[in-house]
Amino acid sequence: MERSAAHAYVYAKASGMLAKSYTGSRSSPLFAVKSLRELYGLLFDDEVPAVPETLLAKAIEKKAQERFVAQFTRLLQNYSSPDAVLVALLRFYDYDNIKEIAAALCYKESVMPDIVDIGDYSMLAYHRWPDLAGITAGSPLAWYNTVPQSSEQQAADQKLDLHYTQSLWQAAKALPLGEREAVLELVQREIAYRNVMWVLRLKVFYQYDADDIVPMLAYERAGAGRSDLFAGDALAVVHTETDSWDAWRGWKYAGFLNPHEEGVVWEIDPSWVERMMNRDLQRRYVRAFHRQPDSALVLFAWFKIKQTELNYIRSVTEGLRLNVETGQVMVAAGAAVSSER
Repeated sequence: MERSAAHAYVYAKASGMLAKSYTGSRSSPLFAVKSLRELYGLLFDDEVPAVPETLLAKAIEKKAQERFVAQFTRLLQNYSSPDAVLVALLRFYDYDNIKEIAAALCYKESVMPDIVDIGDYSMLAYHRWPDLAGITAGSPLAWYNTVPQSSEQQAADQKLDLHYTQSLWQAAKALPLGEREAVLELVQREIAYRNVMWVLRLKVFYQYDADDIVPMLAYERAGAGRSDLFAGDALAVVHTETDSWDAWRGWKYAGFLNPHEEGVVWEIDPSWVERMMNRDLQRRYVRAFHRQPDSALVLFAWFKIKQTELNYIRSVTEGLRLNVETGQVMVAAGAAVSSER
């Protein structure tokens, strides 16, 4: 399909899909369900499988993810040559698959773990299992050719995450000039937010020192320090005391902080900040979807919005399985802000 015609068709189809999605103000029915069977009936048209609840929860999550990937793939197929950034988005699942495969091989498993199949857009040869080097050969991940030991898994996963971040960034930079700026801004902001979240979690939950945290961040370019597009905001607070309201009140993202009451002991809440940052990103993606209907921005934003729907579905299945109160599930998923102070 000719590019301008493809843009128009994709925008119309993607808009229709979003109108039926459970995100934003439309997420209420998702969180209102009272059982996994009811959730399955809300999301899918076929008969609910007659399986135990634990297996049904997994089936719902898997089916929802497969549908999301299939929808995005069908939209991409309208382009004879889709923008590299859109393919890079989808290849997030290749990176996740390799983490699962490497872990399975590390523990000598004989059956390949379930993977997310992205079809012809995949850069990996999964049929070469259990040969890790064969799976990654000829791909941008050809360097990942040795199974890491269990003690090396975290470092290996981090290296994959950084590689994916850089691949997405470079693909966004390759967009035509008129489309590039908006996508780059969204990619940069999400990475910067993730770095900040990472710093807060490591400082508060794991008591990491700044010197241990700094090498673990994602950087746009080495040596840039606080001017780095990805890590600058995180580096600005890596030394900040987590239990001092005065130290944070002038922060660039002070609007994302958990509430403070005079005379009450306060400590920054990484989970609260993460939820607020994710909500901010979602609002930006929704606005971006309609900003340039004739550009890659449409599918970039659609992918991110629908990923949030997947996260909501996972939160609901887990909440139902553990009998967690609806309001708590919504807060945990980032669909609502806690009233607790």
